[in-house]
Amino acid sequence: MKIAVIGSGSWGTALASILGENHQEVVLWSRNPQLAQVITEGRENPAYLPGVKLPASVSVTSELHAAANGAEIIVIVTPSHVMRETAAKIASVVSKDAIIVCATKGLEIGSLKRMTQVISEEIPLLSERLAVLSGPNHAEEVGTKQPSATVVGSPWRSIAEQVQEAFITPYFRVYTNPDNIGVELGGALKNIIALGTGACDGLGFGDNAKAAFMTRGLAEITRLGMAMGANPLTFAGLAGIGDLIATCTSRHSRNRRAGLLLAEGKSVEEIQKATNMVVEGIRSTKAAYQLAKQYNVEMPITTEIFRVLYEGADPKDAVGQLMSRGRTHENEEVANIDNWL
Repeated sequence: MKIAVIGSGSWGTALASILGENHQEVVLWSRNPQLAQVITEGRENPAYLPGVKLPASVSVTSELHAAANGAEIIVIVTPSHVMRETAAKIASVVSKDAIIVCATKGLEIGSLKRMTQVISEEIPLLSERLAVLSGPNHAEEVGTKQPSATVVGSPWRSIAEQVQEAFITPYFRVYTNPDNIGVELGGALKNIIALGTGACDGLGFGDNAKAAFMTRGLAEITRLGMAMGANPLTFAGLAGIGDLIATCTSRHSRNRRAGLLLAEGKSVEEIQKATNMVVEGIRSTKAAYQLAKQYNVEMPITTEIFRVLYEGADPKDAVGQLMSRGRTHENEEVANIDNWL
């Protein structure tokens, strides 16, 4: 089996490392020819995942068509803003029997579509051979073979189980879930909450504030997810609360680090210049803010983070706005509470 991993960032490199232990032919694509050469010669990715050695079965190329051509599984791990372009470029060379796995956590600005929707539009031939891989998975830990778990979301059981079989190792446990919508939204929306928890840390707030922020963040993620057709139970699993905990609390989280910089008064432009990696939460906040309006879903945390990112609101003022909201029931979706004693 040939497997292609499209995208040589930290997560793409970690996934190539996993797949290289299970399969004899894995091709990692890098858009940067110089980086592709460096990885080939040194057997590691010093730009994004230093210290993780790639198995001999992993080859590296900067030729996109060569990577995707003939692959039975194609794992796309590019940033969300180039997903459509990437999918369009490989559409002409994919096999009708291939499976595409989306490992990118984000939403498309403008269309507000999930990544699998974008892929499906650009590669209609494989619109029913798609899966999502998402969960509490920091590349730095997966790459060094620390115990981790993830979820493959796909409404097609055979597709989900083939992807599960391709990825599972003694240190990387893979579950399946038919709710691809919930798995995908959990991965995209938790980055927004991680921006906020990073800001909470940067402002010097304690554990109480962070716990409340994460819990209420999960509530609004679930609220929007249900409106978009997701199963609420998905958000209680690895792709929901699991990924939320990891991203909001870990030193590896680039979205949490971006939140720390927001608390320091840094602008979006300054934050993006400070890292060589994409901070997906910045884009996802704009998309989620628009989706909340489209589906008429109340998302106060997302709204305040949007104000900080795009309207210049002070993070302390945003916290004040959240704390001074009108009194409400914890389960705001419960319309009838006449059974109270």
